[in-house]
Amino acid sequence: MPPWLRLLKMAFHAPFREKLGWRDESRLTFRVWPNDLDVNLHMNNARYLAMMDIGRFDLAIRCGFAGLVWREKLKPVVASALVRFRRSLAPFQTFTLRSRVIGWDEKWLFIEHRIESRGDLYCHAVVKALLLGRAGGWPTAELLRSLAVQAPATEIPDWLAHWQAAEGGLRG
Repeated sequence: MPPWLRLLKMAFHAPFREKLGWRDESRLTFRVWPNDLDVNLHMNNARYLAMMDIGRFDLAIRCGFAGLVWREKLKPVVASALVRFRRSLAPFQTFTLRSRVIGWDEKWLFIEHRIESRGDLYCHAVVKALLLGRAGGWPTAELLRSLAVQAPATEIPDWLAHWQAAEGGLRG
């Protein structure tokens, strides 16, 4: 099934699924189809990232900030990703994508994605994303306020702060 069709299917079903809180986890189940495969006959690395996009959209819809994105004409943008592939997903294998917000600062949201099957972790990733408006990045404080979430301005696990610092060396 192509990613755009999976996205449409998720978008249709999301409003009927349980609402999620700011820190709750979205869980979606998929199957590896032949068009997901690479030359090694396992799921293509890029397809993992496409699936994670769908997980973030499900999270946005079910957490309630998709409406804000629509009203304010914001664009969800991923700036970077830290991805670890642990096992290969085979043709027709089912898997679960788990997505949740694990941290934020004044500008960025950090969203964790876990792809699991048969009780094993296949891929673990964290993406650094923001909501982009006409005037630039939408402040995280505005997002939290719009969701009526009482939370500190910044909440980043220590290991994530180290990744962010290391990422600073990539600027060129």
